[in-house]
Amino acid sequence: MEYIVTEAEEGRRLRDILRRSMGVSYSAMKSAKWDERILLDGTPARVDAVVHAGQAVTMLWPEPLPAYQLRPYDLPLNIPYEDEHLLIVDKIAPLASQSSAGHPDDSLENAVFSYLGCPKDFIYRPVNRLDRGTSGLMAIAKTPHAQHRLQQLIHTEAFQRIYLAVTEGVPNPPAGTIDAPIAKEEAASVRRVVCPRGQPSVTHYETLRTGNGRALVRLRLETGRTHQIRVHMKHIGCPVCGDFLYGTELPEVPGRFALHSAELVLRHPFTGETLHLISPLPEPLGALLPQGPLSASPAPEGAFPPAGR
Repeated sequence: MEYIVTEAEEGRRLRDILRRSMGVSYSAMKSAKWDERILLDGTPARVDAVVHAGQAVTMLWPEPLPAYQLRPYDLPLNIPYEDEHLLIVDKIAPLASQSSAGHPDDSLENAVFSYLGCPKDFIYRPVNRLDRGTSGLMAIAKTPHAQHRLQQLIHTEAFQRIYLAVTEGVPNPPAGTIDAPIAKEEAASVRRVVCPRGQPSVTHYETLRTGNGRALVRLRLETGRTHQIRVHMKHIGCPVCGDFLYGTELPEVPGRFALHSAELVLRHPFTGETLHLISPLPEPLGALLPQGPLSASPAPEGAFPPAGR
């Protein structure tokens, strides 16, 4: 990451340029200082150095070495937004977000690697992750600085994630907030449970449509715990349809469940522009409910409390 000092910044300290103009966090600056990853005109510099107009400030970010050789996966991707800093993908389901022992070749990571032309220095930087059985919008940073800036925005008004879910059972009341801590279930490798010893977890929800004992529910995450929506909906007696881990698997949605990342509202970390991306509910999920008018607009103003309430 490089920045050219402006005339208005003549005579300032290097640390001010890093923190205010380049948006580097204090902890990242401190770490880079000791590793000599802060350069002034290509030479390692002290953060209290005085800078002058036209000088180049460079911040080198440490890159983790890939754990293994990534293979390309030639999967067509739906990309509603892309620029030099980030990529937003509308993920299908079932599809693992990241390659693993169980999915070494057929993950979104492999597909993004292929889409970008299999660069030798490729590092996968997902900002928000979706379970294999969840579809919808997912942000991926192209640079370590973009990832750092975007992760600072998560759980604020500047990075809001809104989901649609079809549930078994109808929430009562039809709208509200689930504030229930989530912990890893004892003696379980994957499952999570609502538990007093868990981490604070908050989900806001509103019911949009009901029928045949099911409901279409719009949800906004205030925190981002593993399986948060799935655990919280089970907690109130309305598990997500098809959720084989917290409910019952459905043949109508094989390999996935009825949870979809439908909206992503984020402030671009470099331009300041507000991006509002929408992904329609996949047809197989909508077919789980009888068709009819929504009881509320899909994106009503003031439907949820402000992020970071």
